[in-house]
Amino acid sequence: MAENKHIETRLGEAITGDMIADVMSGTRRIDLSDLEAAVEVLSDIDIPAELRDNLALFLRLERRVLREYDPAVLDTFDELMMNVIRANAGDPGAEADGEDVDEQGMPASSTSSAEAFRDAIALIDALPVDRAQVIVRAFTAFFHLANLSEESYRVGILRERERNVSTEDAVDPANALTVAFHQLTEEVGGAKATELLSRLEFHPVFTAHPTEARRKAVEGKIRRIADLLEERSRLGGSDLVENERHMLQEIDALVRTSPIALKKPTPVEEADTIIDIFDSTLFDTIPVVYRRFDDWVLGEYAGTVPPVCPAFFHPGSWIGSDRDGNPNVTAKVSRQVAAKYATHMIAKLADKCRRVGRNLTLEAAYTKPSDELLNLWSHQVEMSEVLTERAREISNSEPHRAVMLVMAARLDATVTRNADTMYRSCDDFLADLRVVQRSLAGAGAVRAAYGPVQTIIWQAETFGFHMVEMEFRQHSVVHSRALADIREHGIHGELAPMTREVLDTFRAIGSIQKRYGQKMAHRYIISFTKSAQHVADVYELANLAFAHAEDVPALDVIPLFEQLEDLEGSVDVLDEMLKLPAVQARLAQTGRRMEVMLGYSDSSKDAGPTTATLALHSAQERIAAWAQKNDIDLVLMHGRGGAVGRGGGPANRAVLAQPAGSVNCFFKVTEQGEVIFARYGNSTLAQRHVESVAAATLLNSAPSVERTNTETTERYADMASVLNRASHERYLDLLNTEDFTPWFSTVTPLTEVGLLPIGSRPAKRGLGAKSLDDLRTIPWVFSWSQARINLAAWYGLGTACEALGDLELLQRAYREWPLFSTFIDNIEMSIAKTDNRIAKMYLALGDRSDLANKVFDEMMLTRSWVLRIVGDKWPLEHRRVLGQAVRVRNPFVDALSLAQVRALREVRANQDELSEEAKAEYMSLVLETVTGVSAGLQNTG
Repeated sequence: MAENKHIETRLGEAITGDMIADVMSGTRRIDLSDLEAAVEVLSDIDIPAELRDNLALFLRLERRVLREYDPAVLDTFDELMMNVIRANAGDPGAEADGEDVDEQGMPASSTSSAEAFRDAIALIDALPVDRAQVIVRAFTAFFHLANLSEESYRVGILRERERNVSTEDAVDPANALTVAFHQLTEEVGGAKATELLSRLEFHPVFTAHPTEARRKAVEGKIRRIADLLEERSRLGGSDLVENERHMLQEIDALVRTSPIALKKPTPVEEADTIIDIFDSTLFDTIPVVYRRFDDWVLGEYAGTVPPVCPAFFHPGSWIGSDRDGNPNVTAKVSRQVAAKYATHMIAKLADKCRRVGRNLTLEAAYTKPSDELLNLWSHQVEMSEVLTERAREISNSEPHRAVMLVMAARLDATVTRNADTMYRSCDDFLADLRVVQRSLAGAGAVRAAYGPVQTIIWQAETFGFHMVEMEFRQHSVVHSRALADIREHGIHGELAPMTREVLDTFRAIGSIQKRYGQKMAHRYIISFTKSAQHVADVYELANLAFAHAEDVPALDVIPLFEQLEDLEGSVDVLDEMLKLPAVQARLAQTGRRMEVMLGYSDSSKDAGPTTATLALHSAQERIAAWAQKNDIDLVLMHGRGGAVGRGGGPANRAVLAQPAGSVNCFFKVTEQGEVIFARYGNSTLAQRHVESVAAATLLNSAPSVERTNTETTERYADMASVLNRASHERYLDLLNTEDFTPWFSTVTPLTEVGLLPIGSRPAKRGLGAKSLDDLRTIPWVFSWSQARINLAAWYGLGTACEALGDLELLQRAYREWPLFSTFIDNIEMSIAKTDNRIAKMYLALGDRSDLANKVFDEMMLTRSWVLRIVGDKWPLEHRRVLGQAVRVRNPFVDALSLAQVRALREVRANQDELSEEAKAEYMSLVLETVTGVSAGLQNTG
């Protein structure tokens, strides 16, 4: 190992072509004088200057931290970094056919790239396990910093676009929602566009699925570093020095902190995920989204007249209420989580109301209060002389201020449940807010009325007193067993614990509705719905749980179709549902609105990604037609995950590719794990994400979009049929191969992933997991991504394209059919994160060359076809920032993958010989690499 000079260098040092060439050829060893350029050494990767500079900054700072920790650790970090960089050198467009590696993934050629790969493996394998863990933490920390660099770059680009927008433009090109509304107006006219806008709803549902591999302690450090990075551009002199000192402090703590949480979170603790996002972005960001739309639609009148933009953002949550396979979620937990959400939400509104009220220092002589406001004040006086006297002392002659301060005090009383002064519902609070707004507007203070008062109205309309709408979910089999138990023993007999828990769940929903309002808890989802009887079971259980009919909560019972056969038979089930008296009664109450959920995860795991994509599209078409026929106001809920194998990918493109009539101005989707943090963790990115999804949801109703989706689906139906049949056969052939499940468990860290303390929900359903059928989709997808194979996203597509054999047809479909282009682009993104050498090393763990060859051959075949369809030489070539960012990341992910393979190989091959202490060390190394690879690839499940 070369001796390290330990010399700090200046940022922005020139990088020469000769330097790059020498490094790639192996004739030059990079030392500290140019190591900060390592992120650019990869064959002249063209990444934006700001992104490059931030990556170089973080690399410099982390290297300083590692030097202070242990110079020998820095030496190893540097050498491994340069080995993996050189191992990835060369033409990215060269076909990676895998012929240059043996069955263990070891390079067979003598090229400098192959030699560097061998050197990297040798270095990792020679490290003591404890030293390997330190190196893994160092690389993991760098990935977190790289993620921040990319986030900062994206935010900077968005802000730059905004600065370049002319206020004279008809629309804001940086605001997708204004563009969509403008297009819709041109296609259907202003009146119809406004009507569609009034129906607009974006309903993300935050879940507790365990896919966020990053622990909370690490997340906090990352946020603090992000804040330091943002303020850095505004600083100079000693302020800049102090900024860097704080960065070093946080990075040092990041490297020294275990990436593995000390314990699994409880469901009540998981609710903090939503509260953190709510506090950091959603509460203040969502009104900005509404305001930005109004600014462009209303122009100079914005903020002085009633708003145009409706409060269309309505978040939901499964955290603390999704009990499908999670025994840790009980009725007691659901009550606790509901109280946690509501208490925090009402306290937040109280603080906002108090701040708005304090600023309404408008004297009555100049801003005359309306009779309606004076009547409200009189009502407040009658309700509590204590509250009003205090407000009068503070706000004498400022009636609007006084009223708002009493309203804030009433919200405080709502938190403490003071029956004399509390608000009974958010609607009552909104009614008071509108009295204040009308009074201000009537007195000419329109900017106060439609400025700060409108903002809190939007917040109350969006979040209510509940913050998120809790959704309950349970497996259909659990309901069937509970009813059988009750029929055998009677409702007051000796019932099984699960039966009692099912009944208590409905009682919990009833108590939440009574205390916090119906909006907080009225949806009940049935996993694996296979018949209308499963819906009838839920209504029957709800009635059995209560002695008096008037106590039974209002319920929207939502069927979840997730397996292939269930998707195909969904309309038949819905037909039978309509005959149920309970369903008919509920439709009468909701204006015939009905929700239906589609599961992307299990359908993909069971049938393969191609078949699942086409089956889901077909199911949406048929369900939309069924809804129109039966005068149903349909809401389709999309049970997507973060990874491509679970329906992940850009949400706005997914919406625009949906069949005509299936969106209906309402888009509801599950958001989980790393996706929640990536989409909503930064206020600027959250704002643009919400705008883009809302825009797509609105634009899906445009005649041009509906026509394109309908016509192209019909035009390429025959092609889709061939792809479906061939891919499905290929996928089932793999899964049905003898002993596939134990082999899969051996060649991926499946078992180890299940040990990660990243969620309260087990990796297997509590009904008994004895095969792949019972395994949850998250560890299925997660494990394949860890192995750098990503099989769940693409397996079978290459064979399907080969069976079709018509490249020109596939390319034309890619250009014209939104569903197919979105599907192919998502697969290309997934393939970009695969690595043939790393994949072979994982596949070699299983000692089954037949299965290994099936997987590897299909991976290379799919890669070849996707690149030809898209017209790229290498994955994501046409995506400048994303493609280059993935190429920059992959070598560093390789380092962690090599460490993970080493640990798995030892555990798999020497299980009986290893001491318990050695097993624990290797297990810890595996788990730490899992979090690092997740950070590097930026997806898990």
